[in-house]
Amino acid sequence: MSSACQFCGACCATFRVSFYWAQTTAHPDGTVPEALTEPISPHHVAMRGTTCRPVRCVALQGKIGQAVACGIYAQRASPCHEFTEGDERCTQARHHHGLPPVSESH
Repeated sequence: MSSACQFCGACCATFRVSFYWAQTTAHPDGTVPEALTEPISPHHVAMRGTTCRPVRCVALQGKIGQAVACGIYAQRASPCHEFTEGDERCTQARHHHGLPPVSESH
């Protein structure tokens, strides 16, 4: 996680985090705590707090734009691993929370 991500957290409070159920601890090889997810289809789950408005992932700790952390960082789901600081979705999430793009905040 970059330094910008450690104070931002906008992505965790903007987008639904959905993924294949086998990434949860309901599967022997899963890592995401099942209790922190909710089913959204027969084969997919989402992080609690990301399917409603306002969005805020249950694992997000801290205040957006100031200091945040993921409570399950080492066990996070694939969409979280794939999110890229400074890309279009990052910029969209930051804008949603009144934060400048990463390139302008450094």
